Amino acid sequence: MTALQSAILLLIINFGLLWLLMRAPLGRRTIRLSRLYQCAPDTLWKAMNPAGPDASWHHSVISSRALVDRGGVVEQIYRHLDKNGAPSRRLIVLEPLPRVATNAHGFQSRIIDDSTVDPAFWNYYRERRIIRPTPEGALLEIEQTDRYRGLAFLLFRYFVLRREIKALDGWLKTGESLPQGYFELPLVQGGLAVLSTLLLWPFFGLNAGGLMLSTFLTLVIALHELGHMAAYRMFGHASVRMIFVPFLGGVAIGGRPYRSLFEVATCALMGAGMSAFLVPILAVATQLSEAGLLPFASRAPLLVFILILGAFNLLNLLPMHRFDGGQVLRQIFRARTSQIAASFVVTVCILGIGFEIGLPAKMLTVGLLVFTLVSLVSGGSVKPRQMLEEMKDGERMLVAFGLYAAIAVHGYAIIFATEKLF
Repeated sequence: MTALQSAILLLIINFGLLWLLMRAPLGRRTIRLSRLYQCAPDTLWKAMNPAGPDASWHHSVISSRALVDRGGVVEQIYRHLDKNGAPSRRLIVLEPLPRVATNAHGFQSRIIDDSTVDPAFWNYYRERRIIRPTPEGALLEIEQTDRYRGLAFLLFRYFVLRREIKALDGWLKTGESLPQGYFELPLVQGGLAVLSTLLLWPFFGLNAGGLMLSTFLTLVIALHELGHMAAYRMFGHASVRMIFVPFLGGVAIGGRPYRSLFEVATCALMGAGMSAFLVPILAVATQLSEAGLLPFASRAPLLVFILILGAFNLLNLLPMHRFDGGQVLRQIFRARTSQIAASFVVTVCILGIGFEIGLPAKMLTVGLLVFTLVSLVSGGSVKPRQMLEEMKDGERMLVAFGLYAAIAVHGYAIIFATEKLF
């Protein structure tokens, strides 16, 4: 398989996975889980009933109480933070379940308000919980129904429910609810990064050179996401984490919703921004290696790493919908006409770098089309509950110059590496 064929196959796999995870029209789907607990049904009902005395048993719930002045409405306060750093709040409506056995407890509910996202997000969401007595104790049955576009959020909710019923088991036995799951642990994410490297290896050739390329790509992705995480920290996010998804790369997740458009733009820009700091360092290291002043550093691997670093980050700055470049431009320019003009200028600059290193016009056109399609299938944004703070003129200028600098530095990295390699 030639390098071009490998690249095309890898793009097809990425495109298919993105569509399946983010855009596949699944329609209304119901998640069903059940668990048998060795306790009295009344004990379990006190915890499951949102208006019950033990409704705040879960470690992520601060309180859950019925509103006296609004019959059937329950207010739930969560430890998850809203954009102002306050605990998030939801209002749910409890409805009786039809056709339930007389010796069973249960309810169905829907969410009518949320302090973090627009209430329209919950339009199709319904939840049902039933507790049935058994000779061994109590059987808990949970159903969650919603309309889904893409498999990712459906899988996310499934595993959240699995963790909840496991935490409930611990609370019933010890009186304490603890976080469950190991997916977010650094050791697990490190293992997924290694797995991603090994899965990418065959596409670059099953030899030492191919392993070097796949390792460099994984390292570049990690550095890019670390830039996002650093920005989250600078804006006061109490917790940040990185999730590696084999074939698709990684994603940095903050600890609360964004507060302002400046925060959105800066956090998006810092993925490429942090990597840009390495470009002059690596360029100097290459020059020193050529002069024999760094005998422990080989010139060719350094240049390959610079090339991958520059190409990955520059492509991420393309003004596509879900790419970092598109995120930044949408915050700087609020008018549609200005966004289109700025997107055209950025795209021309990046295509100009491609022409400078000798890429054919047909290849650049096809590449641009592919990235446009990837951008279109990567899902939409969740509308926040409150409008984000607008950018001041000084902040807008700062982010615009930051975007210009990131494009220039990574463009230089690509030109510098290709001239010396080829």
